[in-house]
Amino acid sequence: MLTLHVAEATPESAVLVDGALVAAVGPYEDLAALRPEARVRRWPGILTPGLLNPYAPELLEETYHPDPREAAEFGTEPITGERAREIFRADPARRGASARRGVQRLLAHGTVAVAGELRGRAAVDAVRRAGLAVGRRPERLPGPPSFSPVPLVLLPGLAPGGPARFAVFDVPDRAGLVRLGAGTCVATVLDGRLVFRRR
Repeated sequence: MLTLHVAEATPESAVLVDGALVAAVGPYEDLAALRPEARVRRWPGILTPGLLNPYAPELLEETYHPDPREAAEFGTEPITGERAREIFRADPARRGASARRGVQRLLAHGTVAVAGELRGRAAVDAVRRAGLAVGRRPERLPGPPSFSPVPLVLLPGLAPGGPARFAVFDVPDRAGLVRLGAGTCVATVLDGRLVFRRR
């Protein structure tokens, strides 16, 4: 099925998706005329190639992401440091579900690729199942682990024949994305699948 993604602030960079691949990139009007049968998804903000988060080990293996049903005991925010280690020591089976919830948080921040050596099977499986790409970790990390690291690492531009992997942020331009951060993500697409959509 053909899907045409277009964002309000970047209509010149619309993306035509065919299955798991990018069929074409270009002005929305041109792509819509070329393939009028394509389903159209309109988004606010800008369409980007998505982000690489270099903190996969810290966010997926060293952080506990509580289940919403655990809010009374653990709260709803990620838990790091000794407290996270205690939770994992008390019940190692929590690693898998925590890693999956961590991946969902990454997707909600426009992450389409991660970097850093993952050592545990739970995190490796969560990344693989989600369809996140795995890239090289920069030699110098920008700062503390975060779902919206500073500076943000945008991936290279999309190209026909490449994987349909991108994210949309509700900002007026890239400068707005840098200023407001990855929490402005409204949609993330991996291999042509809409894996996150802000409601």
